Amino acid sequence: MNGRSALRPNEAAALLGGAEAAITHTAESAEAIARALDAAPADIDVRLAAYRFAFYTHRYEEACSHASVILAHAARQLNIAADWREVAPGDADFSAQRFGPGLYLQALIGWGYCLARMGALEEAAERLSKAATLDPTDRFGGAWLLQKILCPEETGEDADNG
Repeated sequence: MNGRSALRPNEAAALLGGAEAAITHTAESAEAIARALDAAPADIDVRLAAYRFAFYTHRYEEACSHASVILAHAARQLNIAADWREVAPGDADFSAQRFGPGLYLQALIGWGYCLARMGALEEAAERLSKAATLDPTDRFGGAWLLQKILCPEETGEDADNG
């Protein structure tokens, strides 16, 4: 097993069959993703597909749920605290160009973004602040997004429309 997926190669893709046209065939894609989640809820590739579908169809509450599971998966892979609030910059090499650190940061930022879109700005800011602390070069844009949410007037955009 490569740490990414609990399924054999192509099994996740087979489970997700029917979800390829998520935007144009939303109902069919939702059904395919639900079937895949029922069959392999712990598989990271299935969970990533479910997150992406929820995110791009603006189902932010669902996306938050998937981001939380993805974050927990990445934390286990990195052997760091399960609670994101307890993670410190030195707990893993978050600047590494490896799957685990990037996945962790992207899940945390995605979760924060979805919370912001739902109007939970304080919760969003907590997650994005943590991401900014873990990613001081802002490789994944957590600090930028945090600034945009906290001070939209400085970016010339409304936080709800950006």
